[in-house]
Amino acid sequence: MKKAIIIPMAMLLVLTATAQNKTITNEDIWKNGTFTSKAIYGLSSMKDGLHYTTLKNDTIFCYEYAKVSKPEIIISKNNLMDDGKPVAIDGYQFSEDETKILISTATEHIYRRSTRESYYIYNRKTQQLTLLTSGEKQQYAHFSHDGNKVAFVRGNNIFIKDLISNKETQVTSDGLQNKIINGATDWVHEEEFAFSVAYFWSKDDKKIAYYKFDESKVKEFSFNEFNNQLYPSEYKFKYPKAGEDYSIVTIHVYDLVSGSDKLMDIGKETNQYIPRIKWTADANVLSILRMNRHQNQLDLMLTNASTGESKTVYSESSDTYLDIHGGQGDYVDFTADNKNFIIQSEKDGFNHLYLFDISGKLVNQITKGNWDVVSYSGFDEKNKMIYYIASETTATERDIYCIKTDGTGKKKISSSKGFNTPEFSSGMKYYLGHYSNANTPELITINSAEGKQIRILEDNATLAKKMEEYSITKKEFFTFKTTENIELNAWMIKPQNFDATKKYPVFLVFYGGPGSNMVNNSFDGRGYFWHQLLSEKGYIIMCVDNRGTMYRGAAFKKSTYKQLGKLEVADQIETAKYLGTLPYVDKTRIGTFGWSFGGYLSSLCITKGADYFKAAIAVAPVTNWRYYDNIYTERYMQLPQENASGYDDNSPINYVKNLKGKYLLIHGSGDDNVHFQNTMEMISALVKENKQFDLFVYPDKNHGISGGNTRLHLYTKMTDFILNNL
Repeated sequence: MKKAIIIPMAMLLVLTATAQNKTITNEDIWKNGTFTSKAIYGLSSMKDGLHYTTLKNDTIFCYEYAKVSKPEIIISKNNLMDDGKPVAIDGYQFSEDETKILISTATEHIYRRSTRESYYIYNRKTQQLTLLTSGEKQQYAHFSHDGNKVAFVRGNNIFIKDLISNKETQVTSDGLQNKIINGATDWVHEEEFAFSVAYFWSKDDKKIAYYKFDESKVKEFSFNEFNNQLYPSEYKFKYPKAGEDYSIVTIHVYDLVSGSDKLMDIGKETNQYIPRIKWTADANVLSILRMNRHQNQLDLMLTNASTGESKTVYSESSDTYLDIHGGQGDYVDFTADNKNFIIQSEKDGFNHLYLFDISGKLVNQITKGNWDVVSYSGFDEKNKMIYYIASETTATERDIYCIKTDGTGKKKISSSKGFNTPEFSSGMKYYLGHYSNANTPELITINSAEGKQIRILEDNATLAKKMEEYSITKKEFFTFKTTENIELNAWMIKPQNFDATKKYPVFLVFYGGPGSNMVNNSFDGRGYFWHQLLSEKGYIIMCVDNRGTMYRGAAFKKSTYKQLGKLEVADQIETAKYLGTLPYVDKTRIGTFGWSFGGYLSSLCITKGADYFKAAIAVAPVTNWRYYDNIYTERYMQLPQENASGYDDNSPINYVKNLKGKYLLIHGSGDDNVHFQNTMEMISALVKENKQFDLFVYPDKNHGISGGNTRLHLYTKMTDFILNNL
């Protein structure tokens, strides 16, 4: 018999407290995966709307929405062999009759949304796996509606593979790197209009509508790629900066029966944008969305695909700019009977849904109120119900709603306070619900269309339990008013064992640019734990959404028009002033951090707002709007030829002489988005004024600055900078 070991109660309490008060490290966050949330990958609704598929370990499983059942294995990795070698599944899509699966593998990422990969066709009946086509990798392969053909892009040209005859047809032949692009987007359309696939099958599979980008006159941007080579290589791509020439876009329809290619009429003007095209329910009518260069005039055109003739059925203009809400195709949705379309607009001051008949006559405004629709989720044709996400209660939260097309029967179907987003099944009978709040990891559930929870797929209980081992402090939400009587939304994380009689330094984190919010009642993943790490070190972490951010109506969002940076930095200075009134804040120790637009704003805070901030970190910042792309910059600033003062008056390069505090500038040398040129310009300005600063460059890293140990290194460097300078 072993001798009993008696532990004194005092020691037991110490051991228990120690076990429940672990210290968060950057290694935990960025390397070890200690705080990684679980998710559901590769989810796709089946055609019947009663089943869905997921991807795990190169195996596709099929489940029922309505109840727990043993999953059917659609395809396992044992079936995925090519010449004795396993084929990994990066992505997949079913043919409409679900007898075939198109599998993408060996994916190479190009820019934010663009990829290049190899494709295989898996026949579920014969269980055979066949390579789609040989040669170089392809892009954006998609089945025709009948599943007998697959279109894809290769070498900037469109091809069609007939799966029955095995014949391959080349649709276009003028594609050329940095000259002509067919069926895919140029860099700036991909980045700013949020789509990369630029061709679409008609409903009857007899035609393909596609974009052609002529970027011959667009100036090239280049940077060196080092890659541990003896001689660096040079990467070149077409990047239109503000005020410069950009791609001429034309829309074409290829007829598979006749082999003819028809140019669609989008007007004689070439200095314009086509942010969306979409087939209507009529297989011969293509909708085309057109915007002028200033992006304050929008036209929806219906085009006869056989003749190319177009007529405008909807137009909208603005004194500032118009946003294209939602992803590819869902700015406008055509009903199955082809009698109506649903469109989003801010014409009454808030983003809402409107119903028009197919001729363009307004039927009614569907949603109303002093709040914004965040996104349109879909239309239940059978029950005539529209589903959407809105920030009706507050700009910091998202809820799911349904409403009839006549604007009656509105119902909030999500019930939990925080962020709710749905993935609806075919036919809109069920949805996969994603929910989180600021202090709770994501909960993934199956729900009925009425919002009733059927079951939980992932509750991230493991992560929640892991969090109990640490002294996590809650993220708290509040508002305050500036001296201009502007109410701003904010959150704060206070240090552990917070003592209101003490004074603490404050670390402000923000993005601040148009089209995004950071004061959200949603779980922020690894960023949340980095903020907790800093709070352990005795810092208050705070975030404020300044003017120009989203979901508080058009006036609040568009107040920064033609003067990006002016009101944003004014509001962050107001934040510093507000913090100075709090008895527990050391107003001499306020620091800032931002990435991209946030890096721009952080750079302005430490220069233009030098009297209020002690330290600033700017990652991949814009420092001169003349260097950024035309679509984004001109939307908010017009052209530099028209608004020179707007560009120059709020560029941090023009305020470096005011710098007093500590400034850390970080950039990836391979950033295709916010070019390293911005940081080089900032360096030159700082040196000219003999201002000392800290700089770190990540070789060959793009705008995301990630891969391998990069994020660990980056956040360790930023943590050390904060500890040493704030």
